[in-house]
Amino acid sequence: MNKELIIRSNSSAIDFALLKDGKLIELHKEDDNNNFSVGDIYLAKIRKAVPGLNAAFVNVGYEKDGFLHYHDLGPQISSLLKFIKRVSTGKLKDFSLKNYRFEDDIDKNGSITDVLKSNQSILVQIVKEPISTKGPRISSELSLAGRYIVLVPFSNRISVSQKIEDKEEKDRLKRLVKSIRPKGFGVIVRTVAEGKKVADLDKDVQNLMNRWTGMCKKLYKASTPSKVLGELNRANSLLRDMFNDTFTSICTDEEALYTQIKDYVGEISPDKESIVKLYQSNVPIFEKYGIERQIKTTFGKTVSMSRGAYLVIEHTEAMHVIDVNSGNRSNKAKNQEDTALEVNLISATEVARQLRLRDMGGIIVVDFIDMNRAENRKQLYNHLRDEMSDDRAKHKILPPTKFGLIQITRQRVRPEMNIKTREKNPNGEGEIEAPIVTIDKINADLQKIIKKGHKKVTLTAHPFVAAYLTRGIPSPRSKWFFDHKRWVKILPRDAYTYLEYHFHDNSGELIE
Repeated sequence: MNKELIIRSNSSAIDFALLKDGKLIELHKEDDNNNFSVGDIYLAKIRKAVPGLNAAFVNVGYEKDGFLHYHDLGPQISSLLKFIKRVSTGKLKDFSLKNYRFEDDIDKNGSITDVLKSNQSILVQIVKEPISTKGPRISSELSLAGRYIVLVPFSNRISVSQKIEDKEEKDRLKRLVKSIRPKGFGVIVRTVAEGKKVADLDKDVQNLMNRWTGMCKKLYKASTPSKVLGELNRANSLLRDMFNDTFTSICTDEEALYTQIKDYVGEISPDKESIVKLYQSNVPIFEKYGIERQIKTTFGKTVSMSRGAYLVIEHTEAMHVIDVNSGNRSNKAKNQEDTALEVNLISATEVARQLRLRDMGGIIVVDFIDMNRAENRKQLYNHLRDEMSDDRAKHKILPPTKFGLIQITRQRVRPEMNIKTREKNPNGEGEIEAPIVTIDKINADLQKIIKKGHKKVTLTAHPFVAAYLTRGIPSPRSKWFFDHKRWVKILPRDAYTYLEYHFHDNSGELIE
């Protein structure tokens, strides 16, 4: 299994595409103006405590207040509030918590008004980014994530990832962490720590302690609301959470990003530093790796699969609904049950991919093709669970119902990835999937360019348009040569819409 991370940078955003054996499985976008990323810590102000919801609305600087439920306060919220007050006023300058006296845990079934008051300063962490009309979901139970370790202030608990199944390895990691754990901090050991030495874990702990100290220094006389600790940029946070020995290539088209990623990979996995590459070519990076084409064929309402089967994905207010169709596969197997099983297994693999790719969350209902045999339904259920085992988002899958439906709940902490695949209809009203392109405008623009005296001209256009212009005897491009005595180079671009095209001069610059 080969994994490649392809990173495209432009002036306003950075796009991350994760490929598994050449197939797109995750797509992320980092906008320059996104100030509320999961993991960011803010010094915020309590706007209002609402006893009926047992929650408080908190001003974190977003247009909508953050929502802080009583159960997200953490048992040591009293210690945290006292710590913030003392640090903000300059009375406490030792941030290590070694000699800090903890308060009693709050009552599990208590009321928000017993703990928080209006206009009170509090440290909160973003656990769910603003989505649609809702403000960010926040927690005051802080955690600082490293490569191998997650550090939890105001806690004494040590826990190991459940994905590490070897009991001896779990016990070994617990013993190691116990010897290096800073007093006053709890520790969660991440899955990637399996088999690592104490020196690697200790280095991670020290890095996190430096981040904690740096954050605490910002609290002195800080205004509210303000960000006091930012999560790593998306490139480094993705690598921190996903990077392993199966990665064969990390490629980016921006030099600054290349240097930054190379340094980070050199820090967390020196033997893999050589897989980080700087992409230098006139062909766009997503074009080169076939990502644009996969995006266009994957994000529509209908998703085609191998052997004629396809999915129909619809998003309602309450849930996502996915319908499985056998297409022209229905008469290729020996009987209906075998056909249903084969199509369902192919569909389960694609459903697992689509959930990660679109980052779909909430309730998802998948209508698989009905199967009569219990063993086939069980095989489908197990196959779907296996396919979703790599999904980092928390999820739960229920067994098939009598009607062949499988229900999935999946956590979503960022807005769903939604890419528009329909375009304006040039020959009428509304939108359609594939508008018919007229070549007259391209001809007219080419005539104007040649009149300006450009000798060598390159045309970039959607692959369908490029194919139309270069095929046939004589092709439209051949006719241009006879009419204008100029040979126009035509390059297909998957990223373009059907009606988009651009002319470039000899140096590759855009001709207006």
